[in-house]
Order: sequence, then structure tokens, then C-alpha cells
Amino acid sequence: MIIAMFLAHLVGDYILQWDELALWKSREYKGVFVHSLIVSLITLLFALPFDTGFLPWVLFICVTHLLVDAAQLPLNRRLAGVQNGYLNLGRFLLDQLIHFTVIIVALIGGGYLNWGAATSTVLETFAANRMLTYLLAYAFISMPTWILVEFLVYGLINGSAPDFSLATNKYVGILERWLITTF
Repeated sequence: MIIAMFLAHLVGDYILQWDELALWKSREYKGVFVHSLIVSLITLLFALPFDTGFLPWVLFICVTHLLVDAAQLPLNRRLAGVQNGYLNLGRFLLDQLIHFTVIIVALIGGGYLNWGAATSTVLETFAANRMLTYLLAYAFISMPTWILVEFLVYGLINGSAPDFSLATNKYVGILERWLITTF
């Protein structure tokens, strides 16, 4: 369940968030709702094979995902046009930290993770579930690493945040990163 929940987050929040949806959710609550619905369905689909009793925690993850993303809309409107790379990177990292914290709380609440032994439990889970671990790594390579590299490159070279609306062929880029990683 541990890997499945983090994998669900990466698939729902990155791989299945196409460019138009990302722009829509940054401007309107309807876009946030549609994005959160996709994340919710993916989280549910990834949890069901492991434990149907985890459904209350799936609901917790989904509702908090909606609230966290919706809370950013007023900030997006207030900061529209601000090209501060550090601010945007900080917002991105804080958003992901909150989402990952929510997942960890759900895993602890669901009995899959013990806070005192979290690191060893996660490492044991990775070792015992090699296929899911590889899938998680490929999901991470697909978009989150690209976003981090973009922030670093733009921050170091231009001193500003990247303009992700200019990026095209998202899925071609994902395929390229997967092929490079594989071969």
C-alpha cells in the first residue's frame, strides 16, 4: 500500500495532469475539482487491490488534495505575473510536501506505516516489491524530476521561474525520459 499511494499521487498529480488541465486548475475552481476527481479515482484504483478497508483514508487523501489545491487559487491570482523562481519553487515544494505528508498520515492511520520505523518500513517495502518500486521510479522520472530540473536551470540561468505553459509535447518528453532511463 505504501508504494501504491505514492505511485497514485505521481500518476494523478503529474502523468494524468495534461497541460490544459494544469492551466485550468491554476485559474478556476472547476479545474481544481476535475483535477482532484482524477487524483481521487487513481488513488482509489491503486488502493483497492491492496485493502478495501483503506477507503476512509483514500477519502482523506482525496479531500485534502482538493483543499490544498483549491487553497492555492487565491494565491495564484494575487501573484499572477510574478516571475520569482525561488517563490515558485518554494510553492511547488511546499505543495508536494503537504501532499506527501497527507499520504504519510493516511498510511500511519491505516496501519501501513509506523512513524518510529518509517524509514526502515519504506526501505523494506521497496525491497519486497521490486516491480512497484520500478514503477514508482519511472513515475518520478516522468515529470517531477523534469520540473525540478527546469526550476534549477531557469533559476540558475535566468533567475526566474520556468514558464511551463510554453512546454509542448509533455508525453513525448515523458517517453524520452523513460527510454533514456531504460536503455
